Amino acid sequence: MRQVSRVVLGAALLLIAAAGSEARATEYAILAGGCFWCVEADMDAVPGVLETESGYIGGKFDNPTYESHSAAGDLEAVKVTFDPAIVTYRELLDVFWRTVDVTDDGGQFCDRGNSYRTAVFVADAGEREIAEASKAAAEQALGQEVVTRILDAPTFWPAEDYHQNYYTENPLRYTYYRYGCGRDRQVERVWGEAAYKGLAK
Repeated sequence: MRQVSRVVLGAALLLIAAAGSEARATEYAILAGGCFWCVEADMDAVPGVLETESGYIGGKFDNPTYESHSAAGDLEAVKVTFDPAIVTYRELLDVFWRTVDVTDDGGQFCDRGNSYRTAVFVADAGEREIAEASKAAAEQALGQEVVTRILDAPTFWPAEDYHQNYYTENPLRYTYYRYGCGRDRQVERVWGEAAYKGLAK
């Protein structure tokens, strides 16, 4: 009986260790690229991305809402959970630049104002170093300044449920919005052939 108990206990400990290892194997990035519906769609198309969550970041008050976030100074952003064994943080950022208009600091596409400005929010000095190197490479590839800011990450506040996975939950409205806003056309004007081709339109 003791031998069986030891075997069961050993198996349970292996499962717990495996689960812990799996949990540690994921990382996340917080990216602001204009409308968070579109950032979700673009990032979900990147191999290695496990989950995306729309939200608000950088404002003056806790628990911002869609109605209050603009006046409070929050940016629309997306928390991107990814598997670094498939896509690294650097590779994810290299894709991100090519999904937005990195030359526009007044918003993105048809959405204007601070809420829609682009930014990469970093968790620590290591992420900042990677982000700065990726930004410099993007500037070199583009041949002009990338105005997207790299900022220390404050609290990320998840958006309301109806904003999550909007492009899959409301495909017709999403497609109409994205096309009408001219997002893909402008990204292609900025990046040409280097524009990210995995966009979920």
